[in-house]
Amino acid sequence: MNTVGGFLQDTWRLARPYFAESEEKWSARGLLAVVIGLSLASVGLSVLLNFWRLEFYNAIQNKDWDGFVALLLLYRSNEKGFTFGFTPLAMSHVVIAVFEVYLTQWLTIRWRRWLTDKFLNEWMADRAYYKISLAGTHELGTDNPDQRITEDVRDFCDTSLSLTLGLISRIVTLFSFFTILWGLSGVFVIFGVRIPGDLFWIALFYAIAGTICTHYTGRPLAALLFRQQRVEADFRYSLVRVRENTEGIALYRGEHQETINLLHRFMAVIGNFRAIMHRTMLLNMVTVSYSQISVIIPLVAVAPRYFSGQVPLGVLFQAASAFGSVESAFSWIIDRYDTLASWRAVVDRLASFHRAVEAARAVDANLIRTESEDGAVRLRGLDLTLPDGTTLLSHVDLTLTQGHSVVVTGRTGTGKSTLFRALSGIWPFARGEVQMPKNIFFLPQRPYIPLGTLRYVITYPHSPHQYDRATITQSLRDVGLPHLVDRLDRDDNWPQSLSGGEQQRVAVARALLAKPSWIFLDEATASLDLESEMEVYETLKTHLPDTTLVSIAHRPSVAAFHEGKLVLQRPGTAPGTLTVETPA
Repeated sequence: MNTVGGFLQDTWRLARPYFAESEEKWSARGLLAVVIGLSLASVGLSVLLNFWRLEFYNAIQNKDWDGFVALLLLYRSNEKGFTFGFTPLAMSHVVIAVFEVYLTQWLTIRWRRWLTDKFLNEWMADRAYYKISLAGTHELGTDNPDQRITEDVRDFCDTSLSLTLGLISRIVTLFSFFTILWGLSGVFVIFGVRIPGDLFWIALFYAIAGTICTHYTGRPLAALLFRQQRVEADFRYSLVRVRENTEGIALYRGEHQETINLLHRFMAVIGNFRAIMHRTMLLNMVTVSYSQISVIIPLVAVAPRYFSGQVPLGVLFQAASAFGSVESAFSWIIDRYDTLASWRAVVDRLASFHRAVEAARAVDANLIRTESEDGAVRLRGLDLTLPDGTTLLSHVDLTLTQGHSVVVTGRTGTGKSTLFRALSGIWPFARGEVQMPKNIFFLPQRPYIPLGTLRYVITYPHSPHQYDRATITQSLRDVGLPHLVDRLDRDDNWPQSLSGGEQQRVAVARALLAKPSWIFLDEATASLDLESEMEVYETLKTHLPDTTLVSIAHRPSVAAFHEGKLVLQRPGTAPGTLTVETPA
């Protein structure tokens, strides 16, 4: 957890852009000003209600029926002045409270929408989401980005506004009731020195003592809440993994192990929550005791003057009300300590995630990428490493010419897929020079199947409106998926509905729609049988005759569709080598 100074800096960096730099800054500032104005109006009503309480209880003590009725209804005016009745004060309070909540919620959702958009764009920009997944750890603050963008952003906006408005209200309350409380206070004597304002000083020192006790009791709570968010997200992610891999788990008969794993993660949730319960219990012992004692303090302090006849009953209740308002203003930290602890955990998680995204975006391959003028692929001095620093390839020079398809082979783990990632520009742990043609297309072994209609799935990453129905239908028939034609507009759980082979055929259909000049296939037909695999390659050769194929494959039959062979060899942990072989 950050120090207090670091925490405040993180909070400022997260909150400032919306109100100072966004396109909504003026409307946001205006809405915030209105909400603050309503909060201050609520404090003003509290002051009026305090004076009403004085007159009302004096009327009861004096058995003044007319004054009692007038103070319940509209107003009372006498030689002492003008006092609003309870009815207009209560009605005004209802209107102000309702609109204050409504406008605060409006500002909160606008802020959350903007901040969510900002985090999503930063997370997706420069493939930060991918780089984080390669080297992310909990210590770097990169666990569960889904939770940070959803729950943490929501809690940050909601709690930040709530605490800010609450603090402003307490400060205004303090200054509003200070004069009242001071005027109602008596004098106490310490070592012969007469000190006025006894109620004010009692409220101040009582709040200081309570704040110190509350802080030392609740200080560990922020770290516990930080961890609770993480273990809850880890447990939820494990459940999602089970849902996404139901068939594999069922085939392996892995229900028992999955249950053990889920319960293990859930026990982390329970264990940490128990620690929170224990710490919250101690904190509540302090805060509830503090609140209970604070109710009786002003009555005990003013009671001697009331029973001696120095002040009427109304002053006793007015003093108790004013003392409560001043003491409550001083006790803001005590009253909101658990909220502050939770807010600090949220800020730390968002700030650490923001730093991780910025660091990921800054991490880029020391790779000079240029566009090839003649359509060839060229590598010059390419060094390829893993995130832990292990060297896969060192100082590789290679040229692949357009129209000359190549199959890439090599033992598993030698770095074939990593080489493709470097060529695509997504692998950050590389250096050297790469020249790539403009229109290229990559097909991974496990295609990404997004949520949405089948039409959207097939045309991804392009808009489904970019292609007409006839073109999409033909691509499905070409790759051997005619049975899906009638389901184009169906929104289904396609990642689960389509088999592995069907998903790979869908990926090939995307390539047919895109018509690239180069296609890089990373075992993109591994889920197909030998005959189906050959049909797919024949389809690519037939419908994309001018497209150059670069395929990672282990089956010898694939080589028949390529003019060259690129062999990647890596002895042990030493850097690998690339050897170009041309069939006789």
